[in-house]
Order: sequence, then C-alpha cells, then structure tokens
Amino acid sequence: MSTARRLGAISFLVRDYDEAIAWFTDVLDFTLIEDTALGAGKRWVIVAADADAQTALLLARASDEQQRAQLGRQAGGRVFLFLETDDFARDHQRMRERGVVFREAPREEAYGTVAVFLDLYGNPWDLLQRRLPQN
Repeated sequence: MSTARRLGAISFLVRDYDEAIAWFTDVLDFTLIEDTALGAGKRWVIVAADADAQTALLLARASDEQQRAQLGRQAGGRVFLFLETDDFARDHQRMRERGVVFREAPREEAYGTVAVFLDLYGNPWDLLQRRLPQN
C-alpha cells in the first residue's frame, strides 16, 4: 500500500487577516487560495506563491497577547521561510520597488543566489534562486 504525503500548509501568525492578505498578494504577488469565515471572527485563509504551489501559508490571526508578542519572531529571529524564484534579479528588484526591506545585498552561495528580506512583521525570509547541482 502506497501513501502520498506532502507538506500542505505552514501556519503563519498575523496581526490582521486583511493586512496580511494585502501584503502577500500586493507585495509578494502571492495568490489568495481560500478565505473562508469560520465564525467568531476567525477565518481559514490560505495564500501561496502561486495557484499550483505544493505548500501554502495558513494565515493565523494572533488571538491573545502571548501570540501577538510572537509576531515577527516565529523562528526566534532566524530565517524560517524560503521564497524560491526562477529569476532572482526580477523578483529582488520588484520587491524592493514595493518597499520590501532586505537585510543584505544579494550573495552567491554554493546552492544559489540569496538575500534575506523581512516580511511585514519582521520575520526574516530568504529570497532564493537555487543553482542546479553540477554533475
């Protein structure tokens, strides 16, 4: 018996659903996959880098002071999300034009071209164009 598995969604803590949807769709060009009201002000909100992405973000609104204190610190200050692109220069320029803050200049690593940027809450991400392994 074979089992198909994949990482479907990653919970991403947000202050406000609409603020986060706007940032991901307008600034990063993500696609809004689903926005379903669940009652009591809660929503099931899924965004992804594109409509066919294998992995998406589930935008989870911080519901108390303890959760709000973690906005921008989801990985303790480390990069925890990697936005892969097929054209680093295009996306880097577009993101800078839209106000995205990069913590560093682009750099070349063994695995590809990369630069760390901050999301709307200050979480660090990598913008990454992977280099194909040389055989």
